[in-house]
Amino acid sequence: MYHFQEKYINPFTDYGFKKLFGEEPNKDLLLDFLNELLRQEQGEITQLTYIKNEQIGTGELDRKAIFDLYCENERGEKFIVELQKSKQNFFKDRTLYYATFPIRDQVQRGPWDYQLKAVYAIALLDFIFDEDQGEQEKYRYDVKLTDIETCKVFYDKLTFIYLEMPKFNKTLEQLETRFDKWLYVLRNLPNIETIPEVLQEAIFTKLFEVAEIARFTPQQVKFYEDSLKYYRDLQNSLDTARQEGIEEGIQQGIQQGVRQVAIQGIEQGLADEVLVQLTGLTLAEIAELRRGTEFKSWGA
Repeated sequence: MYHFQEKYINPFTDYGFKKLFGEEPNKDLLLDFLNELLRQEQGEITQLTYIKNEQIGTGELDRKAIFDLYCENERGEKFIVELQKSKQNFFKDRTLYYATFPIRDQVQRGPWDYQLKAVYAIALLDFIFDEDQGEQEKYRYDVKLTDIETCKVFYDKLTFIYLEMPKFNKTLEQLETRFDKWLYVLRNLPNIETIPEVLQEAIFTKLFEVAEIARFTPQQVKFYEDSLKYYRDLQNSLDTARQEGIEEGIQQGIQQGVRQVAIQGIEQGLADEVLVQLTGLTLAEIAELRRGTEFKSWGA
């Protein structure tokens, strides 16, 4: 049997995420998390009901929409909770598309005045959107339909919340709210060995019990092992691609710099043999650059 170095599961694996938030006996964990996430505008959510997470719609695309978690509260408001482990093209488009399902689910037969219950699409991201790289202190994005000029909310029943978890770097000493504690646990769970005093609350005590790998059955261990392997393989692939991109970028930068030096030498009248010695380029490459330089001169 596989021996894990970590005491607790990684919540960014599919199995770990659904173990914590997607099982009926652990529904109170999801309820508490959503209450802390949405308390300011929602008040208290007292009940949650899981809804089948695979959508059976009118076409093949509809059948491919499978939510990580899909539930509703006692007021009939719908919640999609998604875990995204890596950057994905058009991910924001995907969350918008997913939000159409709980909207369509509310269509009523017969006379209907089109009144809708609120829909929340919540995404926990194990990455940072490229356009957000410069805002390292902002990790939560709440998005609603708003008027561009006044910035006032135009429609308040459709909300997208993105949590860029790599940006959450608060230490135990910096945790101020219950929501802070939730994000800290989700961000650091695999690295925790002893439960810190600040997290010794009933809800987190249960979370640590649910997340403790030593309590798993052999079958659960196997499921988690497979999910963890997929997560690590994905991370390794991304890290490799990122490193290759960095190395390729550095090499391209060096080549561009060398070519620029050669062009400057040409403009200063240096001989080809001198340029070869200075830059390491071949005579053919120097000749190509010289032709390009002469062409620009003619164009000027």
